[in-house]
Amino acid sequence: MTLLHNQRLRTLIGWALAALLAASAIWWWAARWKPDREDFPIQGVTISAANGAVHWGSIKAAGANFAYLVATDGVAGRDPHFSANVAGASAQGLQTGAIHRYDLCQSGTEQAAHFMRTVPRARGALPTAVWLDLDEKCVGRPDRAALLSDLAIFLKLSEAHMGKRSIIAPSAEFETAYAISGTIARTTWARRFFFAPAYGAHDWTMWQASDYVRISGATGTVGWNVVRGGGDGTE
Repeated sequence: MTLLHNQRLRTLIGWALAALLAASAIWWWAARWKPDREDFPIQGVTISAANGAVHWGSIKAAGANFAYLVATDGVAGRDPHFSANVAGASAQGLQTGAIHRYDLCQSGTEQAAHFMRTVPRARGALPTAVWLDLDEKCVGRPDRAALLSDLAIFLKLSEAHMGKRSIIAPSAEFETAYAISGTIARTTWARRFFFAPAYGAHDWTMWQASDYVRISGATGTVGWNVVRGGGDGTE
């Protein structure tokens, strides 16, 4: 019995080590994978305060052509590194754009006011990205008509402030719930890791292909994004 027990134990340990090695290999691959640049010549990062004090020379050296930076969240959330990230990325010659995380349970008018207080109008800035997710903390989400009305107000005010149209970035779950891309006439930034997204009423212009890329000069992982086609569709 003891011999049989030891054999089983060694087998279990062997399987556990094999699983650990496989997981490590997958994580190593995910941390380095980016879409083929021959297919997507223009690529860039998504950065937030979670990435710490970013060394933007390293970001550029990793192949980023542009950077989207988290700026605001709802009516009060503000990324404390936003201004420093804009300055650092711009100093390296990277175009930058601001991200606003839209809160379904808060007023579009108040969110726009918060965004305008935080993000200055800047010549050459990329279109504002409006991040749209189904937040579990938002109990009693608005119906589609109410959301479209409130979001239209946010877009009208924030776009007047920035002097250009925004890009909307709905998750697949958000698009399923609200079918927003076929109603709001804006460029779409779709999100699906490792495989090209296939949701929305029309073709996406930008794709967040990964949220697992590790780059020297940034804490943790960064989002990695590509632009469809050879031209800079983020303009």
